[in-house]
Amino acid sequence: MRSRVIMVLAVTAVLLGGVMLVPAAYARLAAGGTTATESVAAPTPTPPPPPTLAAGKVSVNFKGEFFSWALLDRESDKLSGSKNMAATSSTESMLKAWIVADYLRRLGDKEPTAAMKEAARLAIRDSNDDAANRVYAAAGGSYRVPAGGQPGPVVKRAISVCGLTDTKRGNVAPYEGWWSFTRMSPRDAVRLGDCIADGTAAGPKWTKWLLTEMSKVRGSTAAKDQKARSGGGRWGIVDGLPESITNQGPVSIKNGWTALNYDGNWHVNCLAVTKKWSLAVMLRYPHKSGLDYGADVCASVASQLVTPQPGGALKVPQQPVGKL
Repeated sequence: MRSRVIMVLAVTAVLLGGVMLVPAAYARLAAGGTTATESVAAPTPTPPPPPTLAAGKVSVNFKGEFFSWALLDRESDKLSGSKNMAATSSTESMLKAWIVADYLRRLGDKEPTAAMKEAARLAIRDSNDDAANRVYAAAGGSYRVPAGGQPGPVVKRAISVCGLTDTKRGNVAPYEGWWSFTRMSPRDAVRLGDCIADGTAAGPKWTKWLLTEMSKVRGSTAAKDQKARSGGGRWGIVDGLPESITNQGPVSIKNGWTALNYDGNWHVNCLAVTKKWSLAVMLRYPHKSGLDYGADVCASVASQLVTPQPGGALKVPQQPVGKL
């Protein structure tokens, strides 16, 4: 019996000393004999990227002759948009952003007169036609019909400086030489926005000034803000952007809009650009629909391209409890 007890104790000692290892988390501390537990820091979650506009599906129940849009990711240079984003429509006042940029770039380091600087400001903030015409003339623009179907010098420079591929002079008689009838596609419009934002269009001295003026466009679609030679232009894309995007920095815009008699359509264009993206929406639709209709379509396109969608975070699926 005694030998059997000795053998059991010996086996137990071997197991405790060699096989049954005690986890370190429960080892006795030599100094105080208390039990210590290991602590592992929880990993810091990576914050999600801030919302932006990104390529995506756009669905609009549009009733009109022409609907097209394009989005340029300015960080990746990726271009996306509707299938007809290379098709053109008249620019209307959207082109004023280029007219002012072209004039300022050609000044170089020189300062414009106070009157010309104010004309440039009014052409952007209030879409003032008379002010834009003064800047256009100072930049070398002319209303003569260009020879051989070519655009005038101001529009020619837009094509060459900003790498536009679809832009052409107007083709509606007798307005072929008018800057507002210049034909541009949405994909060229976002290239133009990028050209302004990266400093190429207005040059290093004037780019910040121009983008700031474009961020301060004022006035609504309301009749009180729409005048014979100017009009409120703060609507469209900016109305479709959540605060999570507009709070990231200024959104520079220039819209163009005219109810033209020759085809019975509103010609509405929306252009907006930030550090991250450039978006353009171009429309033609019947007069009876009104300006608000076009503004709402531009806003809808922008809101559908917001990524991630507000309130669209995925819910973590709950795992059903099963039997052990």
